[in-house]
Amino acid sequence: MKITSLLAASLLAASLSGCKLVKTDTAEAGGTAADPIAAIVETTFDTKLVPALSEKAVDLATLRDAIKTGLDKAGESHGTRVGGAGGGWNFPVKGSATVTEENRASKAATADIDLDGDGQADATLQLGPVIKGTALRDTTPLYDFSTFRDQIEYAKLGRALNDKAISKLPGADTPLKGKRVNFLGAVVIRSASEKPLVMPVSIEVAP
Repeated sequence: MKITSLLAASLLAASLSGCKLVKTDTAEAGGTAADPIAAIVETTFDTKLVPALSEKAVDLATLRDAIKTGLDKAGESHGTRVGGAGGGWNFPVKGSATVTEENRASKAATADIDLDGDGQADATLQLGPVIKGTALRDTTPLYDFSTFRDQIEYAKLGRALNDKAISKLPGADTPLKGKRVNFLGAVVIRSASEKPLVMPVSIEVAP
C-alpha cells in the first residue's frame, strides 16, 4: 500500500476514535504537510455521508407539513439538534420538485423549487460556490466535534464538505429553471416560518 494511502487511513481512524486532528508531515523528505480535513472528506463523503443521508432522508414536502404542527416535534422525529435548545434542527431531506427560478449571477448561486405544483417556490437549493451553513456536517453523527483539535478545524470540515458537495452538482452549463429535479441533501431549520435552504449532495434532472 502506498504511503499516502496509509496516511489517509490513519487520519480517518484518528478522527473517528476520539484523537485530536493535527497536520502530519509526509514520510518522504521534503514532502508537504498532509491535510487531515481533506483526507476525512475524501474517505467519508461518498462512502458514509451520502449513504447516511439517503437512509434517513425525509421527503421535504412531508417535513414542511410536519413542521406546521410544531418544529420541535418534527425535529425529534426526523432531525438532529446542534447547540442545545437554542440551536436549529438539522434534517436529512430528499424530494422531487420543479425549479421555478435560478440565480447563477451570485457566487452564492441558488435554485428556487416548487414542491407542491402551485407554481410558488417552497424551498431553495444552494448551488454555490459560496454556501451558507454546515448542515452536511451537523445532520449525521459521523463528525463528532470532540474528535477535532478545535473549533477552527471543525469549521474547516464544514466548508470542505460543502465544497465537495458543490463539485458534484450541475454546473452553470446545465440550466435548471423549468426542469423537474430530484435532490438529496441536508437543511437546518430554526423557525417554522422560514423557507428551507437546502444544501444538496446530489441534484438529478428528471427525464
